Amino acid sequence: MTLSESKDFVVNSSNLKEVRIFSRKVFEKINLPQEQKDELVLAIAEAAQNIVKHAYKDVEETNDKMQIKISFKDNQLEIGFFDKGKPVIPENIQHRKLDDIKPGGLGTFFIKQIMDEAIFKKNQKGWVNHLVLTKTI
Repeated sequence: MTLSESKDFVVNSSNLKEVRIFSRKVFEKINLPQEQKDELVLAIAEAAQNIVKHAYKDVEETNDKMQIKISFKDNQLEIGFFDKGKPVIPENIQHRKLDDIKPGGLGTFFIKQIMDEAIFKKNQKGWVNHLVLTKTI
């Protein structure tokens, strides 16, 4: 099965529900266990939340969009995130300590647990940040 779907979302935390709905609809087309679908939606939601929270930190309102592209071919799942926020410095990304019990701060931990790889690509024409999550299914 080959699949490639993308959608643009205005960068705003109120749109994170729409991100999850879009992701679930795409994953319904792929024959995966429900638990795995739920994990993948979580990884996407966490990455999208990080765009809102970090790439657009201190931005009150914006009409900027982030694009999410989900592709599946030959048992390879690739999820691309594109935004025009503050440039990401990959070496500065880290989750909080797991024994520091408090809400938030574990999005990148969950993403790394769920996905095989999470890398930032440079020079994506028209975009500032391009995160690619991959997983062999």
